Amino acid sequence: MLRKSILATLWLSALAVPAFAGDRSLFDPSVEDLTKRDEPPMLGVHWSRELAGSHYARLRRTANPNMTYHGGKIMQTVVSKAIFWGPSWTNATFAADKITGLDTWYTYHSGSHYAATVNEYTGTNGAVGSAGFLHQGHVVDTTTASGGSSTSAILAAVCRNITPDPNGNGYYPVYTDVKRGNAGYCAYHSAGSCGGVPVQFAFFFNLDGDSGCDPQDATTGHSQGLAALANVTAHELSEARSDPANPGAWYDAQGSENGDKCAWTFHVPAVMFTDGTYWKLQGEWSNAAYTAGTGYANSAGQKGCLDGH
Repeated sequence: MLRKSILATLWLSALAVPAFAGDRSLFDPSVEDLTKRDEPPMLGVHWSRELAGSHYARLRRTANPNMTYHGGKIMQTVVSKAIFWGPSWTNATFAADKITGLDTWYTYHSGSHYAATVNEYTGTNGAVGSAGFLHQGHVVDTTTASGGSSTSAILAAVCRNITPDPNGNGYYPVYTDVKRGNAGYCAYHSAGSCGGVPVQFAFFFNLDGDSGCDPQDATTGHSQGLAALANVTAHELSEARSDPANPGAWYDAQGSENGDKCAWTFHVPAVMFTDGTYWKLQGEWSNAAYTAGTGYANSAGQKGCLDGH
């Protein structure tokens, strides 16, 4: 009864409403289970700084923080195309360096040491790989963008703007011009299909001037809006690669994926991609690094985070 009361309150107040795939929604009683509304699940929710303390506190609830395998596929490679949704993206002042910057991010993330932090994870279809990604650029959709509360609306935007990779390796991030408002999260990833072809996708708010989703980048020269999107992009793509869809591949006993476990923790001021550009990015959880004691500490003091530096 308490869980139903909490869910009703969150729905009515339009606060963060992510739901983990399958039983993962049971790990956190403060989230709405979108699967009950026949919506694709929200996965890898990147909580804002305001809510991160309470939600990531669950990292401390288990003696063994390593993620375990749950029988699903991983993404061996990535074919990406970004969708910038909303009329504001045609405004050069609003777009600033964000469109060109994110195209650069996706292109040169491939083969980087940062991308290789996910390579240890395997699934029924093989192992995650960090090289050979294909970024197909972007499309601007000038129709009015939806917020993140309906994952089916985000999937619909993906399907009308892209031709999905026929091999099922497509990853399609949707960057909206919608401000976060009262929502307690910055981004999430999910999965669905377009014309029967499986796709991975992600949702991102407009994070310009949003202190709750700001990595506080003081070194790379990127605008605040681009820096914020780049950091949450790293979180969601890493999770999509290691835990792309129900029934899920890699997450821990509390339902946390590799990005969740290292959210808002930074080891160095910036990491370098293959073109020499620098980005301030959170680490990603490595079971191997935690076991060997070679990672840096997350917010719970567990030394399993890597950033490839």
